[in-house]
Amino acid sequence: MVRVLAVSDEVVDSLQHGVVDELAPDLIIGAGDLPFEYLEKLMIRFEAPCVFVPGNHDRDLSGFKRTRRGWMQAGLPTTDPGPQGAVNADGRIVTVAGVRVAGLGGCIRYNSGPNQYREATQRQRANRLALQRFRYRLTPGAGGVDILLTHSPARGIGDAEDGPHRGFRCFLPLIYRLRPQLMVHGHIHPHGQPPMDHTILHRKRRPGASLRSSTISMNTVGYSVFDIEPGSGPVEVLRRRHGS
Repeated sequence: MVRVLAVSDEVVDSLQHGVVDELAPDLIIGAGDLPFEYLEKLMIRFEAPCVFVPGNHDRDLSGFKRTRRGWMQAGLPTTDPGPQGAVNADGRIVTVAGVRVAGLGGCIRYNSGPNQYREATQRQRANRLALQRFRYRLTPGAGGVDILLTHSPARGIGDAEDGPHRGFRCFLPLIYRLRPQLMVHGHIHPHGQPPMDHTILHRKRRPGASLRSSTISMNTVGYSVFDIEPGSGPVEVLRRRHGS
């Protein structure tokens, strides 16, 4: 069982002053739109690794690459562009603290800012992400991806109707292909009201196949603490705080 602290969009000062110390998370995941210094402080405070994806208010991290010689940009040495020591899962499948995370950052394009994508572009990114399961020989369901980490929700599942906060339609086919236990996103501010978690039913199972039948979509604006058993089992939410 792995204990996860998921954060997004709103800095919660009490997290830095002992509010969840007794819960002792093994992993921190960031769903975007948080100061990188905040994620660094959480990593230090809880002595836990961090996996994140960028939100639409975060710095553009494209063009940076980590090599054996360190971080590079346009062929030149540079410093870590994200939270120091954290793992950027945007467009990747990574395993940290025993949890396999597939990540897609950004939101629907609504202006010329960073980390915004048209539906067609995000669909291409989602397709490339889904294909990575073959590289790692992952089986959807048990033994496959545990968490799909995004900044934006899926269209029609916990999103909003205004332009900047509409979700991506391509996330549903991605969920059907990866079949994660949990989808964690931010971006939609509930303004102090606890948002409803959504159960996404998968397409019909193949005869004889052992696959998960559903994925829980969780809005983690503020923070959420939950236990997850990698590869199987339900997710148990221990504590949440949504909106200021």
